[in-house]
Formats: sequence, structure tokens, C-alpha cells
Amino acid sequence: MEIQLWREILEPYAMAVDELVMKFQHLMVEYKTNGIYSPIERVDGRVKRISSILDKAQKKQIPIEDIEGQLEDIAGIRIICQFVEDIDKVVELIRNREDMEVKKEKDYVNHAKASGYRSYHMIIYYTIQTRKGPKRLKAEIQIRTMAMNFWATIEHSLQYKYKGNMPDHLYEKLLKAAEAIIVLDHEMSLVREEIMDAQNFSSHKSRVISDILNDIQNLYKVGNKQEMIKIQDEFYRLYQQDDLEQLIRFHKQLDIIAEGYRAQSL
Repeated sequence: MEIQLWREILEPYAMAVDELVMKFQHLMVEYKTNGIYSPIERVDGRVKRISSILDKAQKKQIPIEDIEGQLEDIAGIRIICQFVEDIDKVVELIRNREDMEVKKEKDYVNHAKASGYRSYHMIIYYTIQTRKGPKRLKAEIQIRTMAMNFWATIEHSLQYKYKGNMPDHLYEKLLKAAEAIIVLDHEMSLVREEIMDAQNFSSHKSRVISDILNDIQNLYKVGNKQEMIKIQDEFYRLYQQDDLEQLIRFHKQLDIIAEGYRAQSL
């Protein structure tokens, strides 16, 4: 097949990857902007390399002309979660989306591969708009924890290096590491509530500080310079005390001050 034809084939998959990554990233931002814990921690994606496509097609004895029909992971999305419990939430989010149709699912989280690999796989149908019209294609979504992803990245690198003939001592070490990952994810689940509370507190504090700084910046446009210096100094004092409740009260006071200036301008 000519290189130019490969580019034409893979271009829609690149578009699909870009759109899917963007959609999941926006979903993650939407959660955090609204002060809600996000089950999605990170999203990335890739289009399978031509060499990898050819290797897989040869291994599965797939004719070149039927690659799109039989390969399901030309477009790949990886969603990283903090906790095992988050994986089920992300799976349910995908199932309920109207712009994605689930073709199949494989649960390697509760039913790990013999190698120790754990992840949740979903094959979806997704439609993109190209210059030639709509194109419905398949994409693979892998959902896993950060610990699972670390293990999978190392395992993939070793498999690529040894072409499926990994030395026994490395294979055994990977199995032991996979067992350690299970323990780690379990331990993190035990303190999940505490971790989420700490992260929500940090996120809330960050939003309050951002709102205060925006208010001060706006007040500088209409306020008395001497008064603004006092307000700014008071903010720095409260910030150093690291007391969220006082910062919230200070923010409310700034709203009252801003309202006073608005009333004077009428």
C-alpha cells in the first residue's frame, strides 16, 4: 500500500483521537470547575503506528485491505484514574454518552491477564465529520489507575524490546510487581475518602483565592488607592495564616465593598 494511502486511512483516526481526548478533558475540567471530584485524572491518546498496525495484521493474519474492518485499536484513548472505584464511574459515563456507542467491553481489572496486566477496555463506535462526509470508526478506550498505568508502561516497553520472548527472571519480577500494584490500589482505596477531602479542600481554597484576586483587581479600577493597599495587605496576612474560613469571609467583605462602589456610580 502506498504511503499516501496510509495517510488518508489514518487521518480520520487522528481526528477521532483529538476529539475524544478533548471531550474527556473538558468533562474532567467541568467536574473540577463545579467543585465536584473528577473520576478522570488524566487523558491521552494516540493513533497506532503503521509498523504496529502491520505487525498486528501479520500476527492475526488480517489482509491489508481489511485492516479497518478487523483492527479495533487503530485509535486509542487512555483514561487514568486515581482509584479503582473511579474506573466503574468512567465506564458508566461512557455507556451513557449519546455520541459514543459501546461495541464491546473487557474487564482486565477484576480478571487480570496471565502476565499481570490490569485495565478496563472498551471498544466504541465514534463518528467524525470529514471533508468527504461522516465516517463511523472504532476506537479503543483503556481505563486504569495510575499504578496500573505505571506497570503497563514498563511491561509494554519490555515486550517491545524482547518481541514477546521476555526472559523468565524479568517475567517473574513483573508478576511480583503486578501483585504489589494490586496491594497499592487496595491501600489507596482504604484512604480514598481522606485523600478526596484533602484534594477538594485544596481545590476550594484555590478557587476562593482566585476569586479574591479577581475582586481586588477589579476594585483597583474604581477604588481609593490607599484603601486598596490596605485590602491587599489584609489579603496577604490572611493568606499567610492559611485559614480558609477567614479567606471566605474576606471574599464576602470584598463583595460588599464592590457593591458599595457600584451604588456610588449610579
